[in-house]
Amino acid sequence: MYDARGEDAQVLELAILGFLYEQPLHGYELKRRVAHLTGHVRPIADGTLYPAIKRLERAGWLGRRTEPGSRAAPRHTLTLTDEGREELRRRLREADDVDISDENRWFTVLAFLRHLRAPAEQADVLRRRLTFLQEPSSFFYDYGSGGERPLGPEAFDDPFRRGVLTIARAASEAELSWLTRTLEDLETR
Repeated sequence: MYDARGEDAQVLELAILGFLYEQPLHGYELKRRVAHLTGHVRPIADGTLYPAIKRLERAGWLGRRTEPGSRAAPRHTLTLTDEGREELRRRLREADDVDISDENRWFTVLAFLRHLRAPAEQADVLRRRLTFLQEPSSFFYDYGSGGERPLGPEAFDDPFRRGVLTIARAASEAELSWLTRTLEDLETR
């Protein structure tokens, strides 16, 4: 579940701002879209989503319009204010190290990166991700010889650890290839 007080709340707010940037939505539809983007990893409870919406409203980034319900209570449509649009773009431009390095947070940033108007701003965020991926890393390290050396899949007889590293390597190689092509495209615009 999302932790409403911490880093997870920031990525939840980013997803809310991003989806509302695209169009006004009712709370239920917004919850569905956020769940499809991030819910497969972290389910979103009403007790987390609606307080986040309230925080964004208090900040002046969201507006609310009440419409009569067809058979039930009135429905509330959420909209993004001009200040909310700028806040989304600021958060995208200033994606921090955790946004860049955590895969689920990165996917949320990436899902809305098109809302940055300038290709140079988009490229800047992608370059930070590229730099992160180019650093040698692993889930497992050799701590001998007075240092840390990342271990690759070939270092393990254990098929499960080998699997973790093989899958991670393939995903990283695919992303590196995509990032390189996309950066080349952005730089020619």
